[in-house]
Amino acid sequence: MDKAKIEKFDEDSMNYILKSKENQSFDRKQKITSKKKIAKTIAAFANTNGGEIVVGISDQNQVIGIDPEEEIYMIESANELYCHPKAELSFKKLSYVDNDPSPYESADKLLLLVQVEKAPSPGVLWRESENSEEKFYIRQGDRSISIS
Repeated sequence: MDKAKIEKFDEDSMNYILKSKENQSFDRKQKITSKKKIAKTIAAFANTNGGEIVVGISDQNQVIGIDPEEEIYMIESANELYCHPKAELSFKKLSYVDNDPSPYESADKLLLLVQVEKAPSPGVLWRESENSEEKFYIRQGDRSISIS
């Protein structure tokens, strides 16, 4: 199922994202490897002022690209499993042509932009399992921290 259209991303927009520092409303991920971790980030953004997560950029600011459908699946299932109530999310697939790819990489890269909406009160709680204690996360600078 196609959850988002692919939009072309120009070099100026990519440079802006690459120069932006992670902060209270912006985060970047190379790939979603842990549903628990991304759920904490989602809950923290929702409980602060909302925010954006770009998936497909390494910690060294390299555009590596990803499979957007796989990342959407990981994020949606993390939101379903660990966030109560679920956070409001929207997705945008971004297509980017890398003018200087590594020798064995494709120049065509896909990224995912995830918009996390600010939650209405009382917010989104994170819970590791059905029987575990719920935690309230907020975004402080470039970190997601528990305040409960």
